[in-house]
Amino acid sequence: MLRVYYTVLFLLFAYCFDVSAQTAIIQGTVVATQTAKPLAKVDVYLQETKQLQQTNKEGAFYFEKLPTGTYTLLFSRNNYQAQTEVVQVEAGETKSLKVVLNTLDIELPTFELEAEEATAIGIRKMRDVEGTGIYAAKKSEVVELGKVTGNKAINNAREVYKNIAGLNVWESDGAGLQLSIGARGLDPNRTSNFNTRQNGYDISADALGYPESYYTPPTQALERIEIVRGAASLQFGPQFGGLLNFVFKKGDANQSVAVTSENTIGSFGLFSSFNSIGGSKNGHNYYAFYQRKQGNGYRPNSQFYQNTAYLHLDKQFSEKLNIGVDYTFMNYLAQQAGGLVDFEFKQDPRQSKRARNWFRVHWNLAALHVDYDFSKRTTFNSRSFLLVAQREALGNLKPINRPDPLTERDLIEGKYRNFGNETRLLHRYNVGNLPATFLAGFRYYQGLTNNRQGFASDSTDADFRFLNPTDLEHSEYRFPSRNMSAFVENLFNISSKWSITPGMRFEYIKTAADGYFKSRFTSGGIVLQENKTNQTKKEQRALVLVGLGTGYKFMKGLEMYANFSQNYRSINFSDLAVVNPNLIVDSLLSDERGFNIDIGLRGKRWKDRLLIDASLFYLNYQDRIGTGEIVIEDELGIEKAVAYRTNIGDARIIGAEMYTELSLWRTFTEERSIIGDFSVFMNASLLQGKYVAGARAFVGNKVELIPPFSLKTGWQFRLKNWRASYQFSYTGTHFSDATNATEVADATRGIIPAYHVQDLAVAYTYKWLNLKGGINNLLNRAYFTRRAAAYPGPGIIPADGRSFYITVGLRW
Repeated sequence: MLRVYYTVLFLLFAYCFDVSAQTAIIQGTVVATQTAKPLAKVDVYLQETKQLQQTNKEGAFYFEKLPTGTYTLLFSRNNYQAQTEVVQVEAGETKSLKVVLNTLDIELPTFELEAEEATAIGIRKMRDVEGTGIYAAKKSEVVELGKVTGNKAINNAREVYKNIAGLNVWESDGAGLQLSIGARGLDPNRTSNFNTRQNGYDISADALGYPESYYTPPTQALERIEIVRGAASLQFGPQFGGLLNFVFKKGDANQSVAVTSENTIGSFGLFSSFNSIGGSKNGHNYYAFYQRKQGNGYRPNSQFYQNTAYLHLDKQFSEKLNIGVDYTFMNYLAQQAGGLVDFEFKQDPRQSKRARNWFRVHWNLAALHVDYDFSKRTTFNSRSFLLVAQREALGNLKPINRPDPLTERDLIEGKYRNFGNETRLLHRYNVGNLPATFLAGFRYYQGLTNNRQGFASDSTDADFRFLNPTDLEHSEYRFPSRNMSAFVENLFNISSKWSITPGMRFEYIKTAADGYFKSRFTSGGIVLQENKTNQTKKEQRALVLVGLGTGYKFMKGLEMYANFSQNYRSINFSDLAVVNPNLIVDSLLSDERGFNIDIGLRGKRWKDRLLIDASLFYLNYQDRIGTGEIVIEDELGIEKAVAYRTNIGDARIIGAEMYTELSLWRTFTEERSIIGDFSVFMNASLLQGKYVAGARAFVGNKVELIPPFSLKTGWQFRLKNWRASYQFSYTGTHFSDATNATEVADATRGIIPAYHVQDLAVAYTYKWLNLKGGINNLLNRAYFTRRAAAYPGPGIIPADGRSFYITVGLRW
């Protein structure tokens, strides 16, 4: 794989150096139609390069170092009609324009430029209409990674998502191999309650049968991360969590070749090398990277390595048509130190009781993008994607409060073969003198998960082979799935300040299971009987979800918004197929339904010095699947209580989420400064969840995985070439299961004690050199964020202690 990757890079270098380095210039002036006088402070946005300028007092603008191609310029100014100009330039050419803007007889709302600027710390909301999506009146955030200072080499979620209120982050490994985040009381495990995408297409194992994300895109390769909460259910799938979309960088629009190399060393043997190449020429754009990451881990038996590679190519065939392809490859091997019980964690959180547990992942993901502009008002987008992937978990899953018996290990193998397409059409039109936007889309998804579980060797190495591959000891299943959906939304502007966005989604879901599982009856550790049960299940559902959002811009820079949307989550048949001595799954699990309501206030004030985004939400969760308790007899004939996964009942979750950011530097200056900035931020949430109906044993209990209070606060400082950031994170005590147990013998259930962590980062940039360094968990706090019933446990999974890192980056 690496040989092929470097061959591709060599060919790209050869291609890029073979072409001419000449560039073009687009310049011009903007005047008013009635007076013919130059217009100052006109926003001029060059769409292809995402450059935004304002005309000077002579009405002039100037874009340089542009490759040959076709460019779209957007002109906007208050009380003038917005205008678009399309220009084609050749290498070495200087194109001069004279743009005339017509005044408005009445004040109409102008379009919202795609160049809405993120704050100094790197956060903004999704624009009302962005790309081929409608986000008006939805709770949304965009993390602009170029402004984030932190440990990107390990995808440190505390630092990357510090601006996102209400997130619960699980820290299962210190290397960032897997991302586990949840919101509003939803299970963070491998981010399974979000519809997780990159560049707009799915990346999880199986969106219907097993929606867990074993692959996390490297933060160093990303331009931004888009998050849309529960109201995303109409456009991006019916799940409760919403959308999480990773948007990769593209090749530099102003260079034919741009190369970066970032190399990081850190505590616990961490080494990461991230290398990328990208550029644009004659309508072509390309971007590729390779990352190698390895380390020993915070605890014994935690070594790992990971390889990730990515290639993007696209071609602007005409002014209207762009076609692109992506390919992603990732594999990693990680040893898992297992969990601890409560008293062991208090004694020494770094100890390990499992030396034979391993985890291996292979990920291949390909995508085809087609974008076509029928006109300036109508845009078509189609994304097709293909996943061929595999993950294997090997080790001892028996309770962590018992020693490893050093017998045959358990091996779980999952193979995923998925294909999908999502096609969208967005049309802008007018209702009277007011703009409106219509969106329609269709999605087809077909998945196939093969899951096998049986015995493997009793050795300590990473030997992922079944002892009896033709007659497995536990189970073997096929899980085919199919999904077809159609959705529509329409943004209506009732006035220049008030908008309404209704929407609807139709879902057809077909899931099936075909295979067998084996059950053993034991006494005193002796197997008396073994039964093999064949199963064939099929389920089909068709449902309609509706939603409505409204926004009101009651003063300049501030908007009030509210939305309602229905949600739905089908059960995962793959959950039923895994034999786990720490967890019994109810064979009669049923689908989950509910709805989200958001009410919020957001915007910028005080000449953009202050950003605020405050909201209240209500989440109604019917037939919520959670973890209770059941008594069984183990292989030694001893009765024990184990976790029982079932439909607990109906849950009500309410909360308040707030993010605010203030530029203290600009408090004492009138305008933004290219010299420096000093900003402070606060991200806080208050949450409360309660079971209000269902099994009597749970009614009145608190909903698990909901920290009642969480806080992130800190500052970011920039002075010329220097940048520094500090943050303090606090998460309150909460329960890990629906029984509200405080502690159990095998530590798979119980409370998550309150914890707080501090992080510090510094960066320096000089021309082609970029230096970064930092300390994570500054005060070396001992804490944990999760209790696991299976891998990487079972038991308490300690978070990493204090660690240091240094990154040296080069660009040419």
